[in-house]
Amino acid sequence: MAASNYSLKVNRQLLDPSFESYRLSLDPLPIYKIELDAGVAEVKLRDNQYTLDHVRAFGMYNYLHIDPWYEDSVYYIDQMNRVLNLTVTLDTALGKPREVFRIPSDLSTCENRLCASLSFVSSTWVALSDGTGKLCLLRTSKRGDSAHAKWEMLFNQDIGEPFIIINSLSYVSTGTHTVEALLLRIEKDESDVKGSGFSVSLEWLSITNTGGQEQETKYEITKRRILHGKSVPHYAAIEPKGEGLMIASGKPFKFTHVDGKPLEEDDEKPMEVEEKTVPIYYWQQTAEDLTVTVRLPEGTTKEAIEFKLSMDSLNVGLRGYAPLIKGQFSSLVDTEASTWILKDDKSLEITLQKKDEGAMWPELIIGDQRGEFIMDQAQAALIHERLTHLTSEDLATDPGKDKPPCNAQELEDCDIFPEDSSSLTRFDGSSLKATHVVNLGSHQYLFTVDVSPSEMPCFCLRHDVDALLWQPHANEQDNMWEHAATFNALGYVQASKRDKKFSTCAPNYSYAALCECLRRVFIYRQPSPVSTVLYNRKQGRQVGQVAKQQVASLDSSDTVLGFRATNERLFVLTSKNLFVIKVNNEQ
Repeated sequence: MAASNYSLKVNRQLLDPSFESYRLSLDPLPIYKIELDAGVAEVKLRDNQYTLDHVRAFGMYNYLHIDPWYEDSVYYIDQMNRVLNLTVTLDTALGKPREVFRIPSDLSTCENRLCASLSFVSSTWVALSDGTGKLCLLRTSKRGDSAHAKWEMLFNQDIGEPFIIINSLSYVSTGTHTVEALLLRIEKDESDVKGSGFSVSLEWLSITNTGGQEQETKYEITKRRILHGKSVPHYAAIEPKGEGLMIASGKPFKFTHVDGKPLEEDDEKPMEVEEKTVPIYYWQQTAEDLTVTVRLPEGTTKEAIEFKLSMDSLNVGLRGYAPLIKGQFSSLVDTEASTWILKDDKSLEITLQKKDEGAMWPELIIGDQRGEFIMDQAQAALIHERLTHLTSEDLATDPGKDKPPCNAQELEDCDIFPEDSSSLTRFDGSSLKATHVVNLGSHQYLFTVDVSPSEMPCFCLRHDVDALLWQPHANEQDNMWEHAATFNALGYVQASKRDKKFSTCAPNYSYAALCECLRRVFIYRQPSPVSTVLYNRKQGRQVGQVAKQQVASLDSSDTVLGFRATNERLFVLTSKNLFVIKVNNEQ
């Protein structure tokens, strides 16, 4: 059965079309600095790790880990192989990070090791990779209750080539405890002679307590599934109870092995794509509708046109000939409000009213490459001009002039998207087949964040100028990806930060934050009511809400290695220091 094509449904109530800009606030941000006893266990890229995928997976790795079950509790691994924890209760009385576990193996002897990685499985379990190919499962007891309890290792096995853990979870089914873990590797691929020479491997492990109640500490790998792809996924997460897997990536993944045995190839031949020549049709879109222009032979009459339109498909052609456009729409249209006219006897202009207003279509007809999308250049230039004032790093020297404050950096490349069209795919855990596919088009991936420990991680995408946060719901077929929050203009803003390394947001969506490679942190708060009366000078109207931008500069010249956010605080990790920035006061 073929996978169904879906689109992400934007919640219009979460958009603010009248959003103007972020106002630079000089309100002080309390910053606390903790000196580390030993440096962070950073593993730099080797000479043979030269591809963009290596940089994305390992070079940009976030060495700071946050505990979704216990707010304001972060972890990192130092050069002495210690897992260290800092839990903040009072900012003015920060203690030193305390050791909760020490990796038993000597990591320095492994030449091709990766950075050690940590993943919080549940409120009482943690998965740990030492970077040499070993996977450990640690029972932690309730981390919030026993502040000084050391972690107990109940599973330790060499899984193969070095990997990092990108997701994990646990559940109990019919009295049996199972841990699911997703591991990422980048492997040399001799068959890839035209590409980088590497492929990306995802290994999905199920580790189960096979000892029963008599041997609660006996855990074994009960299932191993391997997927291969050609790019590091932007997002990859296992569904609750291991019922499926969701992957967002620039290039597709597919399952290749189960328990060491290769899967049989499908008999279906891949669809041949015709070499692209002159487009048969052109199309444009706004938030409300689409306009399609079809080229016709000169002198074509209305009677010669065959036109069939339904909510989800279109069939257009000339009598006696193969259809010019035929197939399923990317989303639904309102047939009653859609029309077509014949222009100059040589082109057909079709106006389609979107059923879901606001959602931008990645393509007109799913899989049809005979058309070309045209952006209105005048409209694009107008939008670009209007958006250049959204943020400022310096206050305007003369606010009276009819000229908005501008960024210190030029923004010519802000709206350039990757050439590859990313997709979001949901795989069934039993059949290992793709069941849902969303073409993300030019919706640039921004970051992944854990908002709730009971839900899958959220992912943030750029939609036009905004950044939209999406919450996956594996069990809700009609709302599998919920538009949970919007960060106004953040998609545009983040593109101007050329030195950006990490992005994230608060679990309660109260702010988003960007961190540069060195020193600077940018905080973008959601609009909030103002106590004093403000007026927009150009429009002469009162402003009821203001969105603030704040900039924090860290007392450090070291590269930032980790960046995490809670509702109240931002944590920034460098090789020698851990910084705590107080962003919000406790509600």
